[in-house]
Amino acid sequence: MAVIEMPLLAASGALLRALPDSLLSAAFAAVANHALRGQRVAARLTEIEDRTLCLDLRDVGAHLYFRVRAGRLVAVAAGTPSVRIRGGLRDFLALLQRNEDPDTLFFQRRLCIEGDVEAGLHVKNLIDSLDYDWDAHVQDVLPAPAARRVLRLTRRFLSARAWR
Repeated sequence: MAVIEMPLLAASGALLRALPDSLLSAAFAAVANHALRGQRVAARLTEIEDRTLCLDLRDVGAHLYFRVRAGRLVAVAAGTPSVRIRGGLRDFLALLQRNEDPDTLFFQRRLCIEGDVEAGLHVKNLIDSLDYDWDAHVQDVLPAPAARRVLRLTRRFLSARAWR
């Protein structure tokens, strides 16, 4: 995956600073829940059921709050989280894009876990174990006939590009 360039990162930071945390939490939860459809790692969210998580983006001043309910992220009002993961926007993006090893980010203190360390390590391990399965996602999101067609066309397109 490509590294996010500085102008885009700066624009993202400005947008995050301008929007209320409640809106950011709701948007992030919706995107994360959609992205996790069909992924094996999603079933492991139930292991931290009813825990409240906070992603603290210290460089942009955003605090995203979620509770895990029925294996999904649900945006909640700010409060005292079970787990707070604090770091900079660039470091969270590097983690999500898998451009940096999660252990490196935590050991170098670029990302920090506070609160329920066991639950925080579980979240870190979930992110670390995510091996995104696009086929499973498409099959979970689309009806079976449409999923088969989309996957067949995608494979055909990718194999045609490989020969160029």
